[in-house]
Amino acid sequence: MKRNVFLILPVALVFNSCFSGALDFGLTGSGDTSGSTYVSEYSQDDEGDDIALTTFARTITITFSTTGAATVSGDEHGIVSVSGNDVTVDNSAYDEAVRYELSGTATDGFFKLYSANKQAIVLNGLHLTNKNGAAINNQSKKRTFVVLQGSNTLADGASYTGTPDEEDEKAACFSEGQLVFSGDGSLTVNATGKAGITSDDYVRFLGTQKVSVSSTAGHGVRGKDAVVITSGTLGITVSAAGKKGISTDGDVIIDGATTTITVSGGVDSSDSSDLSGSAGIKADGVFTINDGLLTITNSGQGGKGISSDQQGYFNGGTVQVTVTGANYGSSGNGGFGGPGGFGGFGGSSSSSDNSVAAKAIKFDGDLLFADSTVNAVAKNHEAIESKGTVDITAGRVYAQSSDDAINAASHLTISGGLVCAYSTGNDGLDANGDMYIKGGVIYAIGAGGAEVALDANTEGGHKLYVSGGTLFAIGGLENGAQLSQNCYSASSWSKNTWYALSVGDDTWALKTPASGGNGLVVSGAGKPTLKSGVSVSGGTTVFAGMGAIDATCSGGSGVSLSSYSGGNAGGMPGFW
Repeated sequence: MKRNVFLILPVALVFNSCFSGALDFGLTGSGDTSGSTYVSEYSQDDEGDDIALTTFARTITITFSTTGAATVSGDEHGIVSVSGNDVTVDNSAYDEAVRYELSGTATDGFFKLYSANKQAIVLNGLHLTNKNGAAINNQSKKRTFVVLQGSNTLADGASYTGTPDEEDEKAACFSEGQLVFSGDGSLTVNATGKAGITSDDYVRFLGTQKVSVSSTAGHGVRGKDAVVITSGTLGITVSAAGKKGISTDGDVIIDGATTTITVSGGVDSSDSSDLSGSAGIKADGVFTINDGLLTITNSGQGGKGISSDQQGYFNGGTVQVTVTGANYGSSGNGGFGGPGGFGGFGGSSSSSDNSVAAKAIKFDGDLLFADSTVNAVAKNHEAIESKGTVDITAGRVYAQSSDDAINAASHLTISGGLVCAYSTGNDGLDANGDMYIKGGVIYAIGAGGAEVALDANTEGGHKLYVSGGTLFAIGGLENGAQLSQNCYSASSWSKNTWYALSVGDDTWALKTPASGGNGLVVSGAGKPTLKSGVSVSGGTTVFAGMGAIDATCSGGSGVSLSSYSGGNAGGMPGFW
């Protein structure tokens, strides 16, 4: 697999002043960022997936019927056999690409294909249900174009019977080879026996088509090698325990489109040694989003929003992930998270724990947020977690959780962007290595006590370093922090109150939560000024309504700030 690495250059993050001196800030972000990123072989333009570049030798038209047998026209070689509405094509003997156009309605039939060549399956007003298996069963290992015209529906049966032992049949719409969707029509897939759409190669969505997949038994969309979403509209609903909206053993690449995934299944506990929770997206490889709108909601116990065994790159587009399910089981290390994440570094359960945590964004590899707008909310565990490093260089990241809002098992670095990390029960930003605040605008909220706004792994010999950026931290900073940029503190703060934080000519409007840790720490390139109780009008809200840009701030009273040398009065010095 090709792994190309390229560099992206930094951009300044600018806001409009609440008071004066308006500055420009693009809502979706348009600047470059520093750091390396990963380019999957599937994210490259593949001319082979452009149906316009393929010449088809002939078109065979198949019309399914509710009153009799399916009819066939254009079959010059006699490769189509029909038994009622069971249609089987064997194009193995002919070296030609064929276009199959399917239409009509059948409540008990299927389309099955054998071929040594690539082909197109055009769904043009097709409504096909197979009571005993897949509605479309493509046994060809070559690329297959699925072209959608008009309105189409596919449905499988609750049980699959009659499939030869040597053949796979894994979904209502199944293919051994690549599946490339295009066209300007729509497709609705209702799966009750297995998955909705599956390829034993990769699945790619092109064109302006609308695809809706509902599965009560399996995954929504699964591409064994990859799932690539470039354009169109994709809606997925999955309710089975342990199943995923999008699943792959390889990479997930989102280059555009509007994708909505709703998951409600709980944990598959059929194998107690290998518990499997549900997820909106699960990639064994790398996850990348460059553009588009991705919305994921998971209400299942132990469910995830986005989960990957490798790295994650948020290079553009908008991502909204909401996970409301409870954790499954309990960690053997003091429960999920424990005090300050103790005994599991942010609530990560050991491999022997009979538990599955419900997290919004969870990666085993490093995470880079470069230019996306990301909103991640998890009711009962981390909103964003990486088992490696977390780097935020640009864009907008909002994370809210009852556990750590953003957690890195290694180092955490913020050098740009607009970041809000809000925890109601733990640390706002939590690094189990070093934490570096170099730039950007950071609004962090810790729960209080041992839980601070910014927490580095001091007990492991690491530190919090503040050398740049604009900081508004409720709950204090990790003890022993190295503050090369001056920080200042207010002795107290008011709840549910709008504050205006000004650094030079720039002002940010931020609303405090209903609860949080003791103390307020601010920092900027120059000494900030702070007003409490301001009125905010106009502008654009961010951080789920807790911030505003391009707004007008008025009134309020000045807040006295004193020099801050580090440490959290409510914490446990030298350990937390």
